[in-house]
Amino acid sequence: THTAAYTAVAGDQIFCDTKTTNAFTVTLPAGTVNDEITFVDSQNYFASNNLTIDSNGSEKINSSTDNLVLSANGQAITLVYANATVGWIYKTNTA
Repeated sequence: THTAAYTAVAGDQIFCDTKTTNAFTVTLPAGTVNDEITFVDSQNYFASNNLTIDSNGSEKINSSTDNLVLSANGQAITLVYANATVGWIYKTNTA
């Protein structure tokens, strides 16, 4: 379980606890096709303390260089790296 800033690696399944400490940011790594990373709101607290997924400047999330903010309690999302054009895309996204 992570409670503070973290740099993800391919294959991570990250249980994010924003209740114990506060909102924090996870930075995406450079992607390779088919890499996956899963983020899980382990304390059902993203609505109060958001999790920010940092696109890391050179990577994209759904074709955008903007960061992704998770703000729904109980949210779990898996990102898969598709290619340099679209970057990391949603494989699953539940809230």
